[in-house]
Amino acid sequence: MADDVTASAAASPATSSHTGAPASRTSVREAGAATGGRRKRGASAQWRKRAEIAFFTAPALILFAMFVVWPIITAVQMSLYKWKGFGPMVDFAGLGNYISVLTNEVFTDALVHNLIIMVGSIALQLPLGLGIALLLNRKMWGQSALRTIIFVPYVLAEVIAGVVWFQLLQPQYGVVDTILKAIGVQGPPQGFLGTPDLALWTVLIVLTWKYLGLAVILFLAGLQGVSEDLYEAAQLDGASWWQVQRKITIPLLGPTMRTWAFLSMIGSLQLFDMVWILTKGGPANATTTMATFLIEQGTQRQNFGIAGAASVVLFVVALVLAVAYQKFILSRDTNPDDGRTVAKKSKRGVKA
Repeated sequence: MADDVTASAAASPATSSHTGAPASRTSVREAGAATGGRRKRGASAQWRKRAEIAFFTAPALILFAMFVVWPIITAVQMSLYKWKGFGPMVDFAGLGNYISVLTNEVFTDALVHNLIIMVGSIALQLPLGLGIALLLNRKMWGQSALRTIIFVPYVLAEVIAGVVWFQLLQPQYGVVDTILKAIGVQGPPQGFLGTPDLALWTVLIVLTWKYLGLAVILFLAGLQGVSEDLYEAAQLDGASWWQVQRKITIPLLGPTMRTWAFLSMIGSLQLFDMVWILTKGGPANATTTMATFLIEQGTQRQNFGIAGAASVVLFVVALVLAVAYQKFILSRDTNPDDGRTVAKKSKRGVKA
């Protein structure tokens, strides 16, 4: 009897091991199937996400390729040939067009004019726009009307604004000369736009009038992000209005001002329509820009190779300045703690 019990006890582990093996293998298969299912679902989700991204970005990429990449390639190709705009491009010039452009005094003067307009626009519009934005940020009667009046010139089309100012600046009979005569000031005989020494500065003033509204609106939007707690803390510390603006408002408005300056810089390098309407680059090329130079060479003189080379040079200049500005100026705004750091420095500066 005892032998039977011992035998059955000895046989029981083997029996349990035989019966447990299929169950363990089933569990492993089920776990593997579950893991494989999750992997398949994860892979399908990734492909679906990629398909959605491709679907929504494809139209923009196609338009970008059609209206940006392809024109750049065409301009580079055109710049390597002497081409009058008809027939195939067979007269290969190599870098000759680039040499002609870079040694052309009119083009080098146009580059200088673009740089003068770029620096002058920032130097004029930055303090004016900031001052007007600080004024309009305070509660006052007619605030909305004043904001609208200041922003209206920017909304106007460049053609309309250029024609209006062209009529206002007509010599002898224009509104500007009439007002100057009324106060006893004699304007230039050939008008402000017809005098080589005054034409470029007159265009700069018109551009300031035209684009000042953009600076004001952007600065006003940036001022809405400045916390009122900082102003209240500064007032409790006894800071004056100028100290508050210098230590709090202007530092926290820095990212907005740097972004606006970047837009102004790129717009100044690409300036064409306002100059073309007011002066067509004259008098005596006193207001020529790189854009008006390449348009004149291409559409009026049929030198499409020269025009293509000028457009490539313009693109390279704008690209280099944009990358340099991004690298050394806008890069500070990529730090997520920049705003808090500036706020802490501002509060310490006000207390000091």
